[in-house]
Amino acid sequence: MAKNITEEVYQAVAQVKHPEIDCSLNELGMIKDMTVKDKKVAVTLALPMLGIPVAIRDYLMNSLRGAVTQLGLEFEVKLTGMNQEERQIFFAMAQERWKAGFL
Repeated sequence: MAKNITEEVYQAVAQVKHPEIDCSLNELGMIKDMTVKDKKVAVTLALPMLGIPVAIRDYLMNSLRGAVTQLGLEFEVKLTGMNQEERQIFFAMAQERWKAGFL
């Protein structure tokens, strides 16, 4: 795949923000892995807890899907949980940048 397409994917994903925290998923450490091969993008999304509300989980997945499919590419997401250190960093950032109104 052309390098510019890979860069476009990374830029598109970097724009996806958390609905309740004024940060991108990248900034929050939620994008663990991303591969671009042929016309398919696979993203591993790390959640602070696997039991987060379905509305938030679905919003995150659909936001990523929209950013990728808008480029004409297929999208696959894998979910994983954050480790304790990642979770602490996530919650510290969340506390600083929380915004009201999603749920």
